Amino acid sequence: MGEKKGIQAILDNAYAQARQVLGEGRVASYIPELAKADPSNLGACVLLQDGTEYDVGDFNIPFTMQSISKTFSLIQALQTAGYEKVFSIVGMEPTGDSFDSILQLEQKDWRPFNPLINAGAIAVVSAIEGENIFEEFVELVQKLCGDDKIMLNENVYHSEDMTGNRNRSIAYLLESRNVLQRPPVETLDDYFRMCSVMVTAKNLAHYARVLANDGIDPGTGERLVDSDIVRTVKTLMLFCGMYDESGQYAMKVGMPSKSGVGGGIVAVGRDGSGIATYGPVLNKKGNSVGGIRIMEILSRELETYIF
Repeated sequence: MGEKKGIQAILDNAYAQARQVLGEGRVASYIPELAKADPSNLGACVLLQDGTEYDVGDFNIPFTMQSISKTFSLIQALQTAGYEKVFSIVGMEPTGDSFDSILQLEQKDWRPFNPLINAGAIAVVSAIEGENIFEEFVELVQKLCGDDKIMLNENVYHSEDMTGNRNRSIAYLLESRNVLQRPPVETLDDYFRMCSVMVTAKNLAHYARVLANDGIDPGTGERLVDSDIVRTVKTLMLFCGMYDESGQYAMKVGMPSKSGVGGGIVAVGRDGSGIATYGPVLNKKGNSVGGIRIMEILSRELETYIF
């Protein structure tokens, strides 16, 4: 990564350029609570391996993870159920379909293509083992994000639950194909709650730094995730993490990343750094307009492109 003294200037410039494209998208409205987000919000956090932090804009505004939660639930499933069980019910291939598509389930294969689309994430959540799955999920998020104040947004959870009929359709279709490992109602309740956990860009940059350092928190030296799991998650993030825009994003940004319709993007740097952005204005693919622009500039200027 470039000289530290220049990183803040690069970040400030990326932020300024990203603000200019916010008019090219709109805030998610299919979940009523998400429609309340301020479209002018935009922020980013860069956390270097040594703990040096660079911030700009609304980096500390909480927002719900939405699909970013799929990376955490995948880690939880791999930790509790194991690789073989998880990937016996979900694949690991990119898809050109939208994140909530059901076409593939009916026409191509009974297994969802990967864990980072809705069908795959619902299958993964059904595979998680434990006594208090959601509570243990929150503990995992708190640990990986370095913030024990992270919690559920009850209003968003109830809004997700009220408007989640497409996800219910996916869950019952998966159950009809004997994919789900737990009952649909129970699985979906955990899934909706996981999507509704609040984080900040700073939290996600901490998480990305853990992934960038092979599952070890550089601040404490503690291993939080096994290296095999980290490799699996980062690989899927690179090829599947940005919905059906993943290939184009990988070409332009070149960092394992995951987005969510809450407006967040989390990205793993090649040099042990973690980067995250927040901007609730989304493009037609469901990715943050401002966040993508910031990531494109940072990847180029900070040389975090992994290839």
